[in-house]
Amino acid sequence: MATEASLGALPHPPGTGRPVPEAEPALVERWHSTGGELVDLLSQVRERLGGIAAFRLGPARTVLVTDPHAVQHVLARHPDQYVKRSHRARLLIGDGVVAATGAAWKRQRRLLQAQFTGTGMRRYEKRIAEAARITAERWDGYARTGQTFDVGREMRRFALDTIWRSLTGHPLDDGTERELASVEAVMAALPTLPADATDAQDTVAADLARIDAVARHAIETARSGATGPDGSGLLHTLLDAATDRPEYTDQLIRDELITLLVAGHETTATTLTWLYLLLDRYPAAREQALAAGAEGSTQRRQALQALVHETLRLYPAAWILPRHAAEDDTLAGYAIEAGTDILISPYLTHRVPELWPDPEHFDPRRFTTPDGRPTHPGAYLPFGIGPRACLGLQFALRETTVLLEHLLPVHTPAFHSTPTKAAYGITVRPDGATPATLGPPLA
Repeated sequence: MATEASLGALPHPPGTGRPVPEAEPALVERWHSTGGELVDLLSQVRERLGGIAAFRLGPARTVLVTDPHAVQHVLARHPDQYVKRSHRARLLIGDGVVAATGAAWKRQRRLLQAQFTGTGMRRYEKRIAEAARITAERWDGYARTGQTFDVGREMRRFALDTIWRSLTGHPLDDGTERELASVEAVMAALPTLPADATDAQDTVAADLARIDAVARHAIETARSGATGPDGSGLLHTLLDAATDRPEYTDQLIRDELITLLVAGHETTATTLTWLYLLLDRYPAAREQALAAGAEGSTQRRQALQALVHETLRLYPAAWILPRHAAEDDTLAGYAIEAGTDILISPYLTHRVPELWPDPEHFDPRRFTTPDGRPTHPGAYLPFGIGPRACLGLQFALRETTVLLEHLLPVHTPAFHSTPTKAAYGITVRPDGATPATLGPPLA
């Protein structure tokens, strides 16, 4: 159903529209008293006030934007007016492309863009396939022995192996995997770290030191001219850039390496874990995907991609995207003052019933049937939209699909227990372990 906010920007000069409706203080007070997640408050604000709504957690006002036309206005049409400020993970990723802003971001983005499209993507095909093959062999072993394993850990291992091969040319070894567990530890700690930057740094100093040591070793190995069995990697591209671009210091190369490492495995592992948990609840979705076509067929691949897309609808790679209004604007008829904090929430937009009927239901057919999903670009944005959309979208879709091609026809995990809730940090992750066993391989 179209609301006034969903009809697009009205012909007002910037900042002269109607006031944004604001949640009553009592709503925020009740939320505070229950100790709920931020997503609980945002859900109530959206449900009561619509696709553009304000609330206050203190003296400053924040505007929540979930209407698809307004989302497109902020992220895609006017990204220079709604800017990204300090990234919550800057303590970990430094000045890497995800956290960079302004001219520095444009330079870094331009260098990396070609690595994830067209010819650039083809260099990763064998690396993705090899990481998937090794994972499939491990699962065959679990099926033979009946060993209990953690599905989430398996997905992290696969995604980390894939991105490590792509960055360095080397397969992931056990020692590097152990040290890089510190990445997950820092990511999990970020929402609860002290507000003071120095105190936050001190809290996770040991984990950051381990991550830095891995990065230094990888950089030194690549700089020595050594390549792995998979050839050179993205790290070599960064080192080559340093020869004529003085901004690519060892520190920036380290930051870019860790940024790509985090972005290249954390969201993929989380998505695959959610997917297997959803298939446990909706087993018919697996059968429908496999029945769509023969092994290796376009129809089968499209059906597997639909499983991934529907998982990303429910649990998008980035559940919340903060922006800051750099100047006055009129957003879908509402006045936005310069200095206003904006929250885009793909997680909530993907659950608007007017856009996605029965939104809590897992139904991959939304992405394979005509008119099964809304076509507006602001209605489905698991990786963001506009110039700051995730560079690795095609990479992530390719690796998840390849792994499913290996695993889904053969193995169905039997979970011993499943997490009862989600943890809302930088990503939305299952809040708990996912122990499972595998029966004999399926025919």
